[in-house]
Amino acid sequence: MINSIAKLLSILNSGTDPSQISLGFAFAMVAGLTPFFGVHNLVVFLLVMVLRVNLSAFILGTAFFSALAYGLDPLFHVMGLKLLTWDAMRGVWTDMYNTSIFKVARFNNTIFMGSIVFSVLLFVPFVLAGNLLIRKYRKHILSYVEKTRIVQAWKATGMYRMYQSYRDLRSRL
Repeated sequence: MINSIAKLLSILNSGTDPSQISLGFAFAMVAGLTPFFGVHNLVVFLLVMVLRVNLSAFILGTAFFSALAYGLDPLFHVMGLKLLTWDAMRGVWTDMYNTSIFKVARFNNTIFMGSIVFSVLLFVPFVLAGNLLIRKYRKHILSYVEKTRIVQAWKATGMYRMYQSYRDLRSRL
């Protein structure tokens, strides 16, 4: 738990663009809230690799949202059941099920349907809110923490300079 919080703070304090971090967490929301083994997650992983997304945020977020998904499964089941039994969509679901790709995608599973709709609907608001929160964190909280005497004393040590040189070397590789 403490290690995860440290990794989160490391991600937030890094020089990475906030949009890359929030995009990583948003893709992690889709991958974590939905059943893991599916065609849709192949698309998510491909997008994570192609787009400039913070990979650490994606991995940490996937672990968090996967754990959260178990608690949200009853909600996803209800949402998916409502969508799949909606009379106006019956023809669409039948046509989709008769194509091979949708059979493999398992869209007819209530938990899958509810979780994919839930995560896709929240994707854009999640990215926008994440950008805003990361920027506010860096502007207000991080700048305050860096001005404290403890942090100033830490930055004056030789160990911090070694850490800086290691981080600079690692960023060049």
